[in-house]
Amino acid sequence: SRLTSLGLLEMTWRSRVHFQPLLVRVLHKSRLRYYGKPDKKLDMPYQAYFEVADGSGMMSMVLWNSLCPEWYNSMKVGTVLLLEQYAIKTSYPFKTQPTPGDSQMKRFATIEISLNVRDPPTKISIIPEDMVKPEWGLPEVKYRFITRSELDALPNNHSCDVIGLVTFVGRAERARKREHGEDFWLYRWVHAIDGTSDQPFILELFATSQPDVFEHIHPMTYLVCTQMRVVRDITESPSRTIYLTTSNESQIFITGWHKGQPYTKDAKVKNFIQWTKTQREADQMKKTVIGGYYPFPRPPNNFLRY
Repeated sequence: SRLTSLGLLEMTWRSRVHFQPLLVRVLHKSRLRYYGKPDKKLDMPYQAYFEVADGSGMMSMVLWNSLCPEWYNSMKVGTVLLLEQYAIKTSYPFKTQPTPGDSQMKRFATIEISLNVRDPPTKISIIPEDMVKPEWGLPEVKYRFITRSELDALPNNHSCDVIGLVTFVGRAERARKREHGEDFWLYRWVHAIDGTSDQPFILELFATSQPDVFEHIHPMTYLVCTQMRVVRDITESPSRTIYLTTSNESQIFITGWHKGQPYTKDAKVKNFIQWTKTQREADQMKKTVIGGYYPFPRPPNNFLRY
């Protein structure tokens, strides 16, 4: 009875110091960010963004410092949270924005919820899914799954979700974050098929905050990647390269991790599962490949052009 809503918060936050409890569902989750510097003495300089929603709309929520190791893995996409004693801050303008599955949802972009270990000490409770009541009006998690046959028509930087059967997984490679920097991004190339095209999805998967999944992507696993971005080769390359790359909010799931995930109800996911039942495992196994050098995007056929 004492709950507030995100919409009400946006209207009244300037005139309040203490805020009523909030009941929200997690719709998107960013990778964990480490912002430690040698000269700063912070015990746990971590930060993670979430997009949370209730019946009135969607807002960003930031998990800070020592709350990250405690809560980050428990707050999954779809999790319902009861938040008490949180702070409200004006939004950080340069953060990445995930593409919501529901394009009609109102977005409150001026402020964000800040969860800290003190000032004030936030109280977080996870509500089990079987205790969530319809009258709370919390939105369901919605996705933007595409099939391989639909991919060729999509524009550069389009956001989508995909499911496929892994046929190739490359070795982990590293790329420098900055030209002369010490930090690296870790990534690997993966091919996945869904039966709608002769071509596979070509996926550039960066290591997100899910090392247990990233390290165990194998051929013949069912792979789900959410919040992927389309990358088109806009140069004169004859291959007309198109592939998908992870974004800051991408989540990756493999066989063994799918149970209970909200996307299992999606129609395109169900269609994919039906297609896999028509395939013979031995036939697909013959086409699978692991590791090796994978030069991609491929250089042009013509050396002068290269």
